[in-house]
Amino acid sequence: MGDYCLLAGSPVDANAHYTTALELARLTGDFFWYAGALEGNVCALLIDRMGEKDSAVEDEVRFRYGSVISHYRKSFIQEHAQRVSPLTFELEATLKMARFLCRRELAKEVVGYLTSAADGAKSLIDASDRLVLYVEIARLYGTLGYQRKAAFFSRQVAQLYLQQDNRLAAISAMQVLAMTTRAYRVQSRASITEDSPSKKEIGSSLAEGGKMLHQSVVSLFESQWSTLQMVVLREILLSAVRAGDPLAAWGAAARLLRSYYPLITPAGQNGLASALSNSADRLPSGTRCADPALPFIRLYSFPMHPSQMDIVKRNPAREDWWAGAANTGPFIYTPFSKGDANTNTKQELIWIVGEPVQILVELANPCGFDLRVDSIYLSVPSGNFDAFPVTVNLPPNSSKVVTLSGIPTSVGTVTIPGCTVHCFGVITEHLFKDVDNLLLGATQGLVLSDPFRCCGSARLKNISVPNISVVPPLPLLVSRVVGGDGAIILHEGEIHDLWISLANAGTVPVEQAHVSLSGKNQDSVISIASETLNSALPLRPGAEVTLPVTLRAWRHVLADADTAGRSGSGSTVRHSKDGSNPTLLIHYAGPLSNIGDPATNKSAVPPGRRLVVPLQICVLQGLSFVKARLLSMEIPAQVGENLPKPVHIEDSPTEALSSPTKMDRLVKIDPFRGSWGLRFLELELSNPTDVVFEITVSVQLENSSHDHRLSGDRDAAEYGYPKTRIDRDCSARVLIPLEHFKLPVLDDSFFVKDNQADGANSGRNSSFSERNTKAELNASIKNLISKIKVRWQSGRNSSGELNIKDAIQAALQTSVMDVLLPDPLTFCFRLSRYALEETENSSSHNSPNVQVHSAAAKGSVLAHEMTPMEVVVRNNTKEKIKMSLSITCRDVAGENCVEGTKATVLCSGVLSGITVEVPSLQEIKHSFSLYFLVPGEYTLVAASVIDDANDILRARARTRSSDEPIFCRGPPYHVRVVGTA
Repeated sequence: MGDYCLLAGSPVDANAHYTTALELARLTGDFFWYAGALEGNVCALLIDRMGEKDSAVEDEVRFRYGSVISHYRKSFIQEHAQRVSPLTFELEATLKMARFLCRRELAKEVVGYLTSAADGAKSLIDASDRLVLYVEIARLYGTLGYQRKAAFFSRQVAQLYLQQDNRLAAISAMQVLAMTTRAYRVQSRASITEDSPSKKEIGSSLAEGGKMLHQSVVSLFESQWSTLQMVVLREILLSAVRAGDPLAAWGAAARLLRSYYPLITPAGQNGLASALSNSADRLPSGTRCADPALPFIRLYSFPMHPSQMDIVKRNPAREDWWAGAANTGPFIYTPFSKGDANTNTKQELIWIVGEPVQILVELANPCGFDLRVDSIYLSVPSGNFDAFPVTVNLPPNSSKVVTLSGIPTSVGTVTIPGCTVHCFGVITEHLFKDVDNLLLGATQGLVLSDPFRCCGSARLKNISVPNISVVPPLPLLVSRVVGGDGAIILHEGEIHDLWISLANAGTVPVEQAHVSLSGKNQDSVISIASETLNSALPLRPGAEVTLPVTLRAWRHVLADADTAGRSGSGSTVRHSKDGSNPTLLIHYAGPLSNIGDPATNKSAVPPGRRLVVPLQICVLQGLSFVKARLLSMEIPAQVGENLPKPVHIEDSPTEALSSPTKMDRLVKIDPFRGSWGLRFLELELSNPTDVVFEITVSVQLENSSHDHRLSGDRDAAEYGYPKTRIDRDCSARVLIPLEHFKLPVLDDSFFVKDNQADGANSGRNSSFSERNTKAELNASIKNLISKIKVRWQSGRNSSGELNIKDAIQAALQTSVMDVLLPDPLTFCFRLSRYALEETENSSSHNSPNVQVHSAAAKGSVLAHEMTPMEVVVRNNTKEKIKMSLSITCRDVAGENCVEGTKATVLCSGVLSGITVEVPSLQEIKHSFSLYFLVPGEYTLVAASVIDDANDILRARARTRSSDEPIFCRGPPYHVRVVGTA
């Protein structure tokens, strides 16, 4: 009656009936009915005070329900006399009590009631009763927030369902187990909502450069649960198979195989692979699943664009728009720039509409069966990218790097979260961040294994997907070397013409282009016909232009002397080292705005491009220098009426005086030095190759106006020697004249050391003078080298030029002053003009004297006649010089023929101890007369001792002390005396 009153909504009447029942049960001693009446009384109390939450009421209910449960337990001894077991009523009362107190602050007390109820479930005979009990216990644990305990009892429910051999029970079991996957961290990716805390943490951490909080990592990977998780997934797989749900079965098998392959035997792995295939057979074609299976996929790298596709930022405000731009392929950033280590700025990547791009990914199969990936391609949800699928076969326990490609279709941004894979008959999405988290957990010991390390792959640095933006179409220059793209084989110094063909393979014309050089040995590129490219602009799509380039093979770094020493044992050659080739850089760009796409933002200027054309040159050793040295030779001149004129080297001294109008092609006689002071640079060349070389030495001459009048040829500016042949494995010597390059004035700027300098100030002045001296000497040597050309030719088409710079510098290192600097004083003898006039007057009265005039005109003098002469002394310095002049006449035996008892020459005038002073850069003359008694060959030599020499003269003379006298001697002059004794 009390129960009916409660159902009728009358708690007061129900309480009266329950009170009567309590009295009757107490009189009969029936604990079972007493507990039932007491439970009804508590229910009437709660209904009567519905909506009131009072601690007094809660304490009253707790006390009365405790009495109810205790009286149900006391009724066990009377169970055999009862038709109904009191255990179910006790468990129901326990659950009601737990449900009434189910709050977080009373969790401990509630857990006690639930634990008691779970223990009582073991005594229940009916499986349906246990199922209902476990469902209620799981629900209450879930209300408290104890997800793992709730999942445990849910699994008990599922096991009771699986004990029933019918499809509906299997469906129920699968649904119950699906609710436990979140607690066991084996849930399907489809069940993860967008606002999941773990997913937010993952996304934010990846946006911060891949750094993850330790708590999120632990929540995602708990390796101590692996066995239990495997059991849960296996139960889900079994229930899905019984329920006839192939997609759920496929997802469970995929999660089980992907997450716990290290704990599964090879036979078990093969069984899961069969389960995947069998489930896929029952699914329609093209079915997608949120849970990926195998393989594991990680981002390997974003390959750099080829050198012909580099992208460069474009500055339209500058004519040289490429200047200052970082040429880093498609990446518009500087990888070595300084900055904050915690910066969140991602790399920027630029793709071009219509141009294929590639991304490298690595696939791993850590299982013991062959894996076939029917197709894999990049997943691009932005929709402006066409990806190309590829098929991959992975042997057991192997990894492979695969190139995935595609074509951007429209301007915008591109996001690539992962790859789309068709494997085991189902299409799945593989996210790069999932594998990154997996590898991060492996490094921290939170997951079982690293699938890539298991397959023998090396550990890679975490690579994040850059910010990819797609720009409008750009021009694309493609280069090729006319005649073949192989390396050009040249000998050292060989000159070669190269033609580079440039074709526009893009869909946009090239409107701007600039050619420059980069890399080593840039001076080996003699000329680039960049005007040919500029004249072809704009270069339309499909158009082609040929760019001529002239090359000269460089000289190897190895010393020639060392190489020549080694070349004696064989004809080995040395090749150019890697990275020594110059590179041709062509910066080019299309229109400033995209004409074909009006929707594009006109304020954004399309970038330009850089074409890198390596000039592939294989330089073989050619002629090598063995050594270089200076050679000098002095040929005495004849004394004549005038100072010596320029002559040809092949002319004899007499022919030189008789034909003074010949053009100076090789060597000049010093106007104030009456001899041919020839100085040569001898180069010894070795040919260690297997070909024959012909050497030609040419000297560039500076034609004066006088030379032009004499020669009538204003274009004659270079004189060449006859060719010198050098056979293979042979050596030869080449002479190069250096006398042309004397400096006109001896100046103090050419001397470094000041003999009188002391103290700090003089040290600074000396250093400054040294710098000036080195600069001027280097300039002089450079000028000397530029006028000498040593060319070679081998065969019909191979020719080049030797680099003699180092050889000349080495040879001149110790003799630079002797070669370039003039003597302080120069001496010259000539016949006096008045002597010739007297000879001419006497010839009109005496016919034999005609022969005298003829002889004198030819540089000879007559015996037994007084011959007037004069010596000319020139001061080549910028300071006046005081000196003591002496003149000596010697015969063919070298004896002094003026002094002594056996003198054969009489003199008129002073010949020794002549004190004179020569002004700066001027000359003085001293006259005297000689009377030759015996015809023959005589030599005149002038010498002087300089008084009070300054530092310049001492530096030039290389004196060791300030007291050492400075002696200057002129060259010998020949005097030919004709007549009878």
